[in-house]
Amino acid sequence: MAVLTGTGLAWSAKQGFDSGFTHSTALGEDAPRSGGGAVNILLIGLDTRKDLNGNDLPKQVLDQLHAGDGTEGGYNANSLILLHIPADVSKIVAFSIPRDDYVPVTGIPGYEHVKIKESYGLKKAAVQAKLIEQGEKDPVVLERRGREAGRASVVTTVRNLVGVPIDRFAEISLAGFYDLATAVGGVDVCLNHAVDDSEFSGAVFPAGRQHLDGAQALAFVRQRHGLLNGDLDRTHRQQAFLTSVAKSLEDSGALTDLSQLSALMDVAHRDVVLSDGWNLFDFARDLGAAGSVPVEFRTLPVVRYDVIDGQDVNIVDPAAIKREVRAAFGQSVPETTAARPVPTSIVDVHNVGAMKGQASALSDVLAGRGYPAGVIGNGDSSDGRYSTIIYGLGADDDAHALAELLGGLPVAASSSVEDGRIRVSLGADFTMPTEGSQTSSTTSAPTTTPGSMPLPDAGKPLSTTIGDTVPCVN
Repeated sequence: MAVLTGTGLAWSAKQGFDSGFTHSTALGEDAPRSGGGAVNILLIGLDTRKDLNGNDLPKQVLDQLHAGDGTEGGYNANSLILLHIPADVSKIVAFSIPRDDYVPVTGIPGYEHVKIKESYGLKKAAVQAKLIEQGEKDPVVLERRGREAGRASVVTTVRNLVGVPIDRFAEISLAGFYDLATAVGGVDVCLNHAVDDSEFSGAVFPAGRQHLDGAQALAFVRQRHGLLNGDLDRTHRQQAFLTSVAKSLEDSGALTDLSQLSALMDVAHRDVVLSDGWNLFDFARDLGAAGSVPVEFRTLPVVRYDVIDGQDVNIVDPAAIKREVRAAFGQSVPETTAARPVPTSIVDVHNVGAMKGQASALSDVLAGRGYPAGVIGNGDSSDGRYSTIIYGLGADDDAHALAELLGGLPVAASSSVEDGRIRVSLGADFTMPTEGSQTSSTTSAPTTTPGSMPLPDAGKPLSTTIGDTVPCVN
């Protein structure tokens, strides 16, 4: 965004910039969107040692990344940040999503819960395996179609967790972090404590303020070993990195230097994938017109650490996450189930993409919770990927309560629904609420090992203004 703000580039340069990106349709045409001019943007940092066509990165690049020989890693979405920009652009709120949050997933064979970072790579692998079974042999086709499926999977998983629409997304690779930091001439960071993680990330830095080159900046954002709060501290590193990049762009004059700007454009075109229809030039221009905008970085809450099937995971409360995100984004927070009156609206349930039998099963669950049962059927949507709720006159309160019960499904009034009725369409993203769930379809409690680790203090929200001094972090 900052690259183009206030540059006054000619129309031809604008066209060249926008047309040079790889675009993705992974959001889906019928996906819920924010209203009123607000925008929610998901930033995806992908931990892969391959380019967009599946080719290994050159050895000299891997050496700079301190990333082994290229066989390590996979397609984990190790960095996930959800930005909310309100219509009046008064303040940007950014939630970091810890990569080890243990969440429900849909559409990945053999998995019901995964670490959220894995929702990309597991879906990619499943789709590629199916394409190979069907006879597809072109490695570029396999890579591109697999990644599209991975993007759609991580977008859906994040949206189900946070309970708000995702309007746009941008994906950047591991190499992209390095290229970006190099293109802006390095970044300034501030560390509260000296670190030595030479064995893993390559981060070896003294305490205090310092300037890092591209390779050092990547080590800075990747380190988790040796930090008091592990991945939760690493999220603050990523937040500080974004602040520092914006400050470097402003201080270095890169926005008005054509050679530096050209290098930044090359990085963006090589390493960044944008959601379809996102005109980044116009978006940056409009955002730049708002002037200096304060930014509040936050991290989604974690209940505790645990070990499940031999993996270290973060146990989360999806209902609490939805409430916190909505409150931070200035949206209404539904009242608790205990305070709600007994529902009176009739609920029709249609299966448009969920597993067979889900509509009937959900209708039975809702009837047991006091919702009058209506019609059970199939069809009702042009896109079976997404679950939605629409309602007729007089069913407003019951519909919003039901949306919260089902994990924050998008809900809207519709003249096509009879008065006093609610129509629930179950897409492929739907997760059935557990019997004990009170507020969310994603609160199924995993089996945990004895001696679960208590959650240490992850620190307070990091507030700054883009262009201000880079904050100190662990």
